[in-house]
Amino acid sequence: MLLVMKIPFTKMQGLGNDFVIINNLQENISLTTEQIRQMADRHFGIGFDQILLVMPPPSEQSNVDFVYKIYNADGSEAQQCGNGARCFARFVYENKLTTKHKLCVATVAGNIELELKEDHQVSVNMGIPILDPLAIPFKGKILATEYILEINDRPQPVKLGAVSMGNPHAIIQVDSIEKAPVSELGRLLNNHIDFPEQVNVGFMQVLDAHYIRLRVYERGVGETLACGSGACAAVVVGRLQGVLAEDVVVYVLGGALLVRWQGEGFPVWMTGPAEFVFTGVYEVK
Repeated sequence: MLLVMKIPFTKMQGLGNDFVIINNLQENISLTTEQIRQMADRHFGIGFDQILLVMPPPSEQSNVDFVYKIYNADGSEAQQCGNGARCFARFVYENKLTTKHKLCVATVAGNIELELKEDHQVSVNMGIPILDPLAIPFKGKILATEYILEINDRPQPVKLGAVSMGNPHAIIQVDSIEKAPVSELGRLLNNHIDFPEQVNVGFMQVLDAHYIRLRVYERGVGETLACGSGACAAVVVGRLQGVLAEDVVVYVLGGALLVRWQGEGFPVWMTGPAEFVFTGVYEVK
């Protein structure tokens, strides 16, 4: 007899970056890579960019409210997701899992702070950017604001900035995000040997010091309508390269995020919306 596991879930989105959120506080739900891929399928499953698990806090960390686990659509585990973090905050608050407006949440990349605001906006302290290439990780590089990377089958090397926001990002300045080779170059860089844990690739068009446009090719997913950690990474790189101000509006395909970074040694703050889409029960076989 075929056993069926019924999993209640909530579908949410932040600027079109969509998530399935599962309350795993009292349950012990463990999904295989193949089960996550089936759920992520937009024709035969629910469809999402990432799946988020709400987990109980570790007993040894009294300041932590929840543990936040993230899995990509291909089943791989992700360290960080800014848009997902905003949806996570609204989910636990609206479902009365907490009464707090300010939360501390543990991820595999470290603890992050979430603050619920009015009009369904959530601010996320994304932490202090990691610039050391060894820690990103970005192999064989000396710390710089810009790197030149050779790519097989491309006649010209690529100029990029690199940073970790809990997950690795490569940021390329382009004249137009419409003309940027997001799928082709994003895939090549994502699998480049110098990024041993793969990399999210952002294509940034600078409009002026306070406004940019951005498209992101995410590892384990492909291009998404929004990437919160990618927006933060783009602002960090733009600030380091001297083209952006402290407060920047980042226009992604799904809408706009406000990113604030005072400079080296300070955390990056990101503010944006988080919306409920629907709830349901998924049968996992």
